[in-house]
Amino acid sequence: AANVQDIYPLAPLQEGILFHHLMEKEGDPYLLPSLLGFASRERLERFMGALQQVMDRHDILRTGIAWEGLEQPVQVVRRRVRFPLEILTLDPAQGDIAEQLEARYDPRHYRLDVSQAPLMQGYAAEDAAQGRWLLRLLSHHLISDHTTVELLVEEALAIEAGQLETLAAPAPFRNFVAQACLGVSQAEHETFFRQMLGDIEEPTAPFGLLDVQGDGSQVKEAGEKLPAALSAQLRQQARRLGVSTASLMHLAWALVLARTTGRQDVVFGTVLFGRMQGGEQSDRVLGMFINTLPLRLSVGSQGLGAGLRQVHQLLAQLLRHEHAPLALAQRCSAVPAQTPLFSSLLNYRYSVQGSAAAQAAQEVEGIEELGGHERTNYPLTLSVDDLGEDFLITALVSEPVDPQRVCAFMHEALQAVATALGARPETPLASLDVLPSQERAQLLGWGVSQREYPREEGLAALF
Repeated sequence: AANVQDIYPLAPLQEGILFHHLMEKEGDPYLLPSLLGFASRERLERFMGALQQVMDRHDILRTGIAWEGLEQPVQVVRRRVRFPLEILTLDPAQGDIAEQLEARYDPRHYRLDVSQAPLMQGYAAEDAAQGRWLLRLLSHHLISDHTTVELLVEEALAIEAGQLETLAAPAPFRNFVAQACLGVSQAEHETFFRQMLGDIEEPTAPFGLLDVQGDGSQVKEAGEKLPAALSAQLRQQARRLGVSTASLMHLAWALVLARTTGRQDVVFGTVLFGRMQGGEQSDRVLGMFINTLPLRLSVGSQGLGAGLRQVHQLLAQLLRHEHAPLALAQRCSAVPAQTPLFSSLLNYRYSVQGSAAAQAAQEVEGIEELGGHERTNYPLTLSVDDLGEDFLITALVSEPVDPQRVCAFMHEALQAVATALGARPETPLASLDVLPSQERAQLLGWGVSQREYPREEGLAALF
């Protein structure tokens, strides 16, 4: 008890992540791995010393979760926590050292004890063949998101450089939790989501993918950068209509889901940054902020331009509810309680300069960011990275669906939207032909009947 500094409730999204963590018995889709390379062991140890100082500064990095015997789970902040680092001796004869580290601590079969602070661990090994030391960092989404990991590395490098006094005083994560819980009432959340989802009776499950309790072990990944001409066309049309490119991407994804489910009204999860309504300094607070909430879009007889403006308005409204619990939103639909409301996510994120951690590491001699992989419990995630001019789309999808096919679907939908906006923005959404012709026959195998998916000239008959 002497080492307990604070106890307070979980934020809404933390509650959902804890639920999924406890449901899984092997692996954990909410472990966020990253890999750093160091020129020497001395360089690694110097960085770890700075990392310990970052942990000393921020309460969320000294936090564990307690739930057994309690009416509701709480997070417990410790006064002092040592950053757990394990030095491993790996045999080069067993394969590439980086691959060995990744395999040994793969979130698909490795778990952290989330009741014990900190919810981060480090594993280091010498990679003599490459003349470096490797550090595999695992952090749990209960206490971190991508921005947190970037800030963590950024602060550690600043401390190493003797710039501790230049860092802003850390804001406690409990301030954000209070803002999230008190900012918008439960009644207001419920009113918004009932209006959006009240008449939705069945889940939106593209390709028949409905299992949202997976551990990511069957997920495959593919990505592509959109052609520069198409990216420029998309940005031009968005500016002309006064909407965000994020709105355009959400509408295109809705079209893909409509064509792969045979439905007019589709629901999917959209990933929200979570720091917009998070209060003062929320852009610099370490902790778990991102949230996933449902978006319901209709792709019927409405014109494309009008539909796009409607998506833009709906996303703006959704931001006010970015801290609502996903479980609350699901309850506001007519989908049975044990059935998921949706099984796919769209994650639109700005990556103009690359990660702060990557930039900082590149500027510091002796450290290299070597990347990491992320999984969720959802069987289909499409990420759109806004690179400033270009767009990178990445699909994570469960077998047997080919992720490259998903990227091709999105590419075709974006091309159809861009072309129609330039020529006839009043074109009904239902009439847009957004799937490659060779894919139509294959869709029949995913439960979309010929009646539900007619040929191009009869697409409007869908609705």
